Amino acid sequence: MAPSGTKKNILERLEAGEVILGDGGFVVALEKRGYVKAGPLTPEAAAEHPEAVRQLHREFLRAGSTVMQTFTFYASDDKLENRGNTQSFTGQQINEAACDLAREVANEGDALVAGGVSQTPSYMSCESEEAVKAIFKKQIDVFINKDVDFLIAEYFEHVEEAEWAVQILKTSGKPVAATLCIGPEGDLNGVSPGDCAVKLVKAGADIVGVNCHFDPETCVKTVKMMKEGVEKAGLKAHYMTQPLALHTPDCNRQGFIDLPEFPFALEPRVLTRWDMHRYAREAYNAGIRYIGGCCGFEPYHVRAVAEELAPERGFLPPASEKHGLWGAGLEMHTKPWVRARARREYWENLKPSSGRPFCAAMSKPDCWGYSKGHPDLKQQKEATSEDQLKAVFDKAAQSQ
Repeated sequence: MAPSGTKKNILERLEAGEVILGDGGFVVALEKRGYVKAGPLTPEAAAEHPEAVRQLHREFLRAGSTVMQTFTFYASDDKLENRGNTQSFTGQQINEAACDLAREVANEGDALVAGGVSQTPSYMSCESEEAVKAIFKKQIDVFINKDVDFLIAEYFEHVEEAEWAVQILKTSGKPVAATLCIGPEGDLNGVSPGDCAVKLVKAGADIVGVNCHFDPETCVKTVKMMKEGVEKAGLKAHYMTQPLALHTPDCNRQGFIDLPEFPFALEPRVLTRWDMHRYAREAYNAGIRYIGGCCGFEPYHVRAVAEELAPERGFLPPASEKHGLWGAGLEMHTKPWVRARARREYWENLKPSSGRPFCAAMSKPDCWGYSKGHPDLKQQKEATSEDQLKAVFDKAAQSQ
């Protein structure tokens, strides 16, 4: 395998018309596997259980991912120590371990390594621009030292904080992507998707888009709005989308974290592999060339995206060796009624049942409406107290 320095970088690939496939949602995938705690949702597993992170990288690579994103989501020091979360490793150790794992697996294929930063408790608690930027700077120092191929500022609810992140990432001299966790209503301050994208491009982002919080249909719609805004402003950018692998037609501006099922009862909403075919085609037709996933995405979802776009990319991923296109492998099944499902029109037109006769099709989001500056969003290093818990329990009861 050629060393990473001889690979085309992310911008060269996009400018040549290549379709870039992202990976999936490591936090949720590893929580389900027993390596991440829901609540803090921090990535210490990169240092604690490197074999688990390495294996998940390999599964996404085999499924067709061309980017190995470092497992550094919420890996800033202020988040790692938030609300009583104790660590056996420093933030630097976690970030370094994540970079090493991503590079190791990327070099097993023709994949690139992306170092990622996310929104911070410090911004949520109204710390200064200087203080927030210092947090990002500490993370990217690791990424520069480990020579990742490009950088991603991802999962930002407020475009202002994302701008600050992009400005710091841009000092690295590496390509920069920026994704907000927003829908068509815009960020939590009401800045429209088009205006958000313009701000990010002007801050220095080469690639802009959305990730997390919403389903593929909503995310593609939002990126279309971003693309329109950028083009109207006379600017240029590449576009990406990394949505949830969950159906979220009932979400409000806050996205899936407002759903009552978040985070432990979302499984009935999971997209099928056939839903992923539809997502891939819609994203491609919208002019999006960096197509990946976030929470809920498993390797088989990425494989479905790779299979849908195989005509454009010119090849199938290794994982397709064990998957007949559109169910063709069912031709080998022992039962004739299952063999009858070995065809595209069957799976493409199926309306899956949930098997839950007493469950509603949609939920009522919590809609507390909190954003940066609200006193209940001020973060702390100490564990959440019983009095603080009682206050939120009471608020939840009143809102029902």
